[in-house]
Amino acid sequence: MNEMKKTGIFVGVAVILVLIALVTSPRRITPEAFSEQGQEFFADFTDPNVAQTLEVIDFDPTSGAAHPFKVTFKNNHWTIPSHNDYPADAKDRLAKTAAGVIGIKKEELRSTSVADHEACGVIDPMDETVVGLEGRGKRITLRDADDRVLADFIVGKDVPGRSGLKFVRLPGQNQVYTARMNLDISTRFADWIETNLLDLTKSQVNKLVLNDYRINEQSRSVEQRDNIVLSLKDDGSWGMNKTGKPVDSAKVAQLLTALEGVRINGVRPKPEGLSASLTKGGQISQTDAMSLQSKGFYFSRDGRLVSNEGELQIHTMDGVLYTLRFGEVFYGSGMALSAGAGDAGEVDDGSENRYLFVTAEFDPKQFPKPSAPANTDFLNKADSLWNDDDRANKKKQDALDRWQSQVAAGEARADTLSQRFAGWYYLISSESFDKVKLNRSDLIAKTES
Repeated sequence: MNEMKKTGIFVGVAVILVLIALVTSPRRITPEAFSEQGQEFFADFTDPNVAQTLEVIDFDPTSGAAHPFKVTFKNNHWTIPSHNDYPADAKDRLAKTAAGVIGIKKEELRSTSVADHEACGVIDPMDETVVGLEGRGKRITLRDADDRVLADFIVGKDVPGRSGLKFVRLPGQNQVYTARMNLDISTRFADWIETNLLDLTKSQVNKLVLNDYRINEQSRSVEQRDNIVLSLKDDGSWGMNKTGKPVDSAKVAQLLTALEGVRINGVRPKPEGLSASLTKGGQISQTDAMSLQSKGFYFSRDGRLVSNEGELQIHTMDGVLYTLRFGEVFYGSGMALSAGAGDAGEVDDGSENRYLFVTAEFDPKQFPKPSAPANTDFLNKADSLWNDDDRANKKKQDALDRWQSQVAAGEARADTLSQRFAGWYYLISSESFDKVKLNRSDLIAKTES
């Protein structure tokens, strides 16, 4: 190695050491500045259950934009305002996050200089007075039910050589402290919602209808290509209509597993009242029709709601009938995918996803009504005095009671699901779509020649 190369290496190492020293050693700190060292950042915040809003603002240096993510308790529901107030199911995560904030201490004062904020990664992500894109931290704010601030701080980089320590700064202050924290601060939409879209287990399914058709989007005519009906038999095997060939049980199992595993990648709000209009057969406005068409859903000439990639019906043993309509492709990632942020239509980057329109209703055909007892005289007799008619009527009454219970439970579940799906278009991965969009040949068992 020649002397010039050696000199270059030494200079490089020296520069790195100087940079480390800048972020690991106090600079221009007076003795008075150490007075708060060892104190808690938010001593008055002691009860994690008081927290009703969490806001996390992160900065993406690639796009040069701050991305806010917020979860709040509003109108007796946990919602995600950054995603059009979509319901937040993982509310326990907020309490866990709040508990992690309580007791965080100002371990060491490392700097009082604004010049060190970039190196420590504690520049406020919302600070528009700072020109550079680097060195911005993650701002975390917790508020109570009255919107009072419980905690507000900027988390920066890991402290070099100090496991578990991060640089932390309070907004509006120059002091940079080290703090030990173990916070699971997620801004991923999927971490805050119930991603299991259908709330379905494969053991519940007893019938599947794959309705394969093509739409002429100009004339609204529907060309039916196939209508595949898979039915669960009493012996546990599956049968298929229009064919005498055996069904590939492994393929059906894969299809059921795929339906059980359909996950939400993104949501878009439907126009207010659209689902009610569809359910009641009311008039659809031009705006609502345009909203549907932009996602790949149309009304046929005979008034049916159809989709440009067909549909799938799922019948369950508790009487719920799901209808999944598959619409347009959407390419995107991050907030553009999960919430449509900054999206004026389809974008050309990111993963491939597909719009999904889901409905749920109760199918009374699942539970045929049994015959009622001729009379209920047996109710006024001791069991020992029943005659054959009384015993027969009691048996019929028991069957009727079971039927009423099953219908009530099925209607309640269908209603809950319908309310969940009513306000939203969903986005699912193209992989999920490919797994559930099968044709007849996929489902026929292959025979050895």
